[in-house]
Amino acid sequence: MLRMPRFELLEPTTLEAALSALAERPEKSMVIAGGTDLLPNLKHELFTPERVVSLARIASLRSVRELDQGWLSLGAMLKLEEIAAHETLRRRYPALAQAASLVAGPQLRTMGTLGGNVLLDTRCQWYNQTYFWRQALGFCLKKDGTLCHVVEGGSKCVAAASNDTAPALMTLGAELVIVGPAGQRVVRIDDFWLADGAANKKLDPGEILVEIRLPPTTPGHRGAYGKLRMRDSIDFPLLSVAARVDLDSSGKVSHADLVIGALQARPVRIKKLDSVLAGVQTGGDAWKTAVSQAAELAYRQCHPMPNVPGDHEWRREMVPVYVRHTLESAVRGDGPVHGL
Repeated sequence: MLRMPRFELLEPTTLEAALSALAERPEKSMVIAGGTDLLPNLKHELFTPERVVSLARIASLRSVRELDQGWLSLGAMLKLEEIAAHETLRRRYPALAQAASLVAGPQLRTMGTLGGNVLLDTRCQWYNQTYFWRQALGFCLKKDGTLCHVVEGGSKCVAAASNDTAPALMTLGAELVIVGPAGQRVVRIDDFWLADGAANKKLDPGEILVEIRLPPTTPGHRGAYGKLRMRDSIDFPLLSVAARVDLDSSGKVSHADLVIGALQARPVRIKKLDSVLAGVQTGGDAWKTAVSQAAELAYRQCHPMPNVPGDHEWRREMVPVYVRHTLESAVRGDGPVHGL
């Protein structure tokens, strides 16, 4: 049986108290939200904090608030099941609601939080193992070792960003509100990531993600989320696709966006997508041709590595399949894409 290391658990009821608790020992403390990822990682001795600060009792982090100019504020402690079922989010931000609905299984979605999913640690089949397993292998570049078992001679960790909600939030232009010892800062989610699997987020010790802000969408906004996984439940993504398609009043594409997850240390935005989709009338042969071109564009830009379970060449072949289905689902409003 795997046991967690000893640590001191604090359960503050205010954000100020949580920040104060972290400030006392920032390098030796960790924040816990739902715990669905942190607790297994503690059992695997991937982290051994002296202090764990829970956010579960801070009621202010679970609100949904309308802001000025049509923006929407989501508290970081909102449960994933709440995000998936929220009527406003399902209508205005369908890709986000769909992504939340496909995280793990229903039991974990009742515990897992939006903020926790955004801050999910990168994953790798050589890293997310027990201490005994990793010790026998000689450890890895991300934890306790000096070698990368994915890229021979690699000097930078390539563990994958496997957080389902992050690609959807990127297509929506979300902003993250972070508080810490230096006060509050607001970061565009695109600017939050680093291309290093060992530490792929610009989050300093002692800081807490408290809020995710979403800009308004137009009446023609469409979105969908696609997820490839082995069992079609529970598993982390082998590939994820968040699609955004904005239509004008005549049904033509005014803007499109695709962000792919689970391939690299940060989500990947497909470049030059508007060059093949913008101005295209949906529903006809021209739309089918444009979607095929978008799928080919994604295929050329996406290069999975053997960093998560599943053959990486097969995962790449699935990129255009999931891009096509997710774009088409976004326009039709069919819901999430999975289990193909």
